[in-house]
Amino acid sequence: MSDQIAMSIDPNVDPYGSLGIICNTDGSITRPQTTRPFSTTIPDKDSSVFMKDLVINLAKDMWAHIVIPREVLNSETKLPLVVYFHGGGFVMAATVDTPILQKFYATLAVEIPVIIVSVDYRYAPENRLPAAYDDCVESLYWIKNTPNELLKKHADLSKCFLLGTSAGGNIAYHVGLRVAKVSEYLKPLEIKGLILHHAFFGGNERTKSELRLARDKILPLNVCDIMWELGLPIGSDRGHSYCNPMVDIRSNENLFDQFKIQGWKILVIDCDGDPLIDRQIEVSKMLKEKGVQVVDSFSEGGFHGCEFFDDMKLKDMALVVKEFVRA
Repeated sequence: MSDQIAMSIDPNVDPYGSLGIICNTDGSITRPQTTRPFSTTIPDKDSSVFMKDLVINLAKDMWAHIVIPREVLNSETKLPLVVYFHGGGFVMAATVDTPILQKFYATLAVEIPVIIVSVDYRYAPENRLPAAYDDCVESLYWIKNTPNELLKKHADLSKCFLLGTSAGGNIAYHVGLRVAKVSEYLKPLEIKGLILHHAFFGGNERTKSELRLARDKILPLNVCDIMWELGLPIGSDRGHSYCNPMVDIRSNENLFDQFKIQGWKILVIDCDGDPLIDRQIEVSKMLKEKGVQVVDSFSEGGFHGCEFFDDMKLKDMALVVKEFVRA
């Protein structure tokens, strides 16, 4: 670690405590019974949407949270389907029914409008990458074969988008790369695009925005480093393609052939108050150079995941996603 980076990291920040976990002397971790608390004003029940939990794979403790605008429940209306992958650095055990996520779902489901299926997945380091990718690919096959009548009745499986926040944005990207090659096997589920919201990408070399915001209160550098250390395969560093998508983008000329053949598009959302903004800009630029249809939505101010805490920013995001989905 260079002197510049060492000086920019706040020694008072306990990266493990920030993630809601305890690091033991033998290198293992302990998860307290309670999950990391979030501050939000979401009401206990939102009358605008109907929510229901369904099991995907009991053996893996995988389940999904389905969100449907109430106004379509008594109609034959079918809405586009958004499959959502939540964040947490692959490490934080934030469940899909966390209140702050419910507020996020409800706003997007009603404002766009869409049906949302939010997918839970296994966490690192107990289950390191690619376990989360495996689980989220499995969830798409579960949706394809779902016995749930509400999903069958109201979700237009031919108009599906993968949306992920932070680590979930990373998952949406990598899951997209996987399933683009086997899209025929997912029908009637047809993916039309990816929405990368503050996607959690990294690399061995620090970007200017990471150094500028090294002591960021939401996503400081030392917390990022611990999440990658716990999330990546053992023996890997941040040069791994799971962390740094530029590795494969630069080396594989045919990486996005199926995206282009199938007409997939990618929406990249971030703000300049996020330490990861330079990563998003770099990935977006390279995707465009590879001929992928990309829409950028980069805003001023904000912070990593700000839409979960700022109602106006969440509304703005909903409008951007609405335009992308409806285009």
